[in-house]
Amino acid sequence: MHRLHSLWLTYRSYAGITLLVALMTMVLQPLEVAFDLVNIALIYLFPVLLSAVYWGLCPAFYAAVLSILAFDFFFVPPTLSFTVKDLRYLISFVVYLAVAALTASLAERLKQQLAYSRQRETHTAALYALSRQMSAITDIHSLLDNVTLQVEKTIGTDIAIYMPDDRNNLALTHDSAAPGNWGQGDMEQVIASLVFEHGEAAGNGTNTLRDSPGYYLPLRTEDRIYGVLAINLKERRGGISPEQRRLLEALAGLTASAIARVKLSEEAKIAHLTAESERLRTAILDSVSHELRTPLAAIIGSATSLIEGDLLFSTEDRMELLLTIRDGALRMNRLVANLLSMVRVESGMLRLKKNWCDVEDLIGVALSQVKTFQEHRRIKVRIPEYVPMVRGDEVLLEQLLVNVISNAIKYSPDRSEIIIAVTPEEDKLVISVADEGIGLAKEDYDRIFEKFYRSDVARQFTGTGLGLAICKGIAELHGGTIIARPNVPKGSVMVISLPVDKSGMHAVPQDSEKESDGYE
Repeated sequence: MHRLHSLWLTYRSYAGITLLVALMTMVLQPLEVAFDLVNIALIYLFPVLLSAVYWGLCPAFYAAVLSILAFDFFFVPPTLSFTVKDLRYLISFVVYLAVAALTASLAERLKQQLAYSRQRETHTAALYALSRQMSAITDIHSLLDNVTLQVEKTIGTDIAIYMPDDRNNLALTHDSAAPGNWGQGDMEQVIASLVFEHGEAAGNGTNTLRDSPGYYLPLRTEDRIYGVLAINLKERRGGISPEQRRLLEALAGLTASAIARVKLSEEAKIAHLTAESERLRTAILDSVSHELRTPLAAIIGSATSLIEGDLLFSTEDRMELLLTIRDGALRMNRLVANLLSMVRVESGMLRLKKNWCDVEDLIGVALSQVKTFQEHRRIKVRIPEYVPMVRGDEVLLEQLLVNVISNAIKYSPDRSEIIIAVTPEEDKLVISVADEGIGLAKEDYDRIFEKFYRSDVARQFTGTGLGLAICKGIAELHGGTIIARPNVPKGSVMVISLPVDKSGMHAVPQDSEKESDGYE
């Protein structure tokens, strides 16, 4: 049954031509009187052209011979006979066959050119699609997946890709996952290693190991070989066409360039991370060593004085030295706490414990923590009558406010005024801290939330440049923001925006303005 089907596929074009010529003869015979023999001969060229376009050159020659026989038998006198009364018809038959052969050849050539153009268009489209995909891929495994899929779609056979491992030994990295596990055998590994070492194609259709069932291409750029692309041609009797071979070479070159780009990108990323780590390490060492040196010197000096000059100091002097030791220890403690907080923010280890928080309580706790170094600065707090509560982590929000208020105190002159204002808006609560300090240049307001960044005007003050970076991390962790802007006529304003949960909003009545011995 299968053999009959195969014979039918092979000879169905000849059967169709025979049927077409027979039908044309039946139609033309009654019209013989109306048509000249030359016109009938030209009509018989139609099966030749049709065969050349749809079935190929051999069926076209068969159509030409069959048409001339039908024309001779039914239309050339004497009819119903292959004999020719006028020998000039023999010349006509030869010319007809020549014209038919030429016409069939031209039609076949045009058909081949069309098929070739379509194949070139398909290959160009495949290369373009693959290049577009490769330009957006930053992972080698995804890249090799796309290459395998494209080659398998183009050639329709098993694919294997070999790449060197950490020890530069070639190993099977990718395959088409087809049954049979082609590419894992010792012979394929040996040929792939040979191609990788010499950088030349080998296998089926090449000058090296041409009887091999596989075709092996190096994935190479101008200065390096990144791997080997292997194609299994065992099931393809005719191998691959020259056009497909050129396509595979182009795909191999494109793949090598993409692998080189990905590897260079990874190396550049590692180099950038290394440089950034080195920069951060240097900044941390510089900041920490500078910040620790001053309180340590004060602590060591005060402790040494207490130990060696116990009889020289009065009670007030001893108390002053002890306060110096305590202040130095607190300063060191703040530095260590800031470093640990920055590590937690950067590493993503910071986790919120969300509770309902009263903003007045948060501000009160923050003011109590900064009271020891507030000196004569006047802090005024403005809170409206009704303030919505916010959901968040009290400890982190208190640290956020402490850092912002501490900054305002540090960079403000003594006896200046600091205003803390709370403003409820539609879907957020805004807390602003305005000081009358030194202010910053316009470009510095965009950078003061970066780690270890300190503006030129702030270098005369102690600090590591971590406080505001921590504030930004805490605000963003709560879904809020923090920005800085100039204060008019002088100083800076830090604006903290925290989202308000309307579904469970609580409002706490507040006094419009509060006063105590430390703040208003």
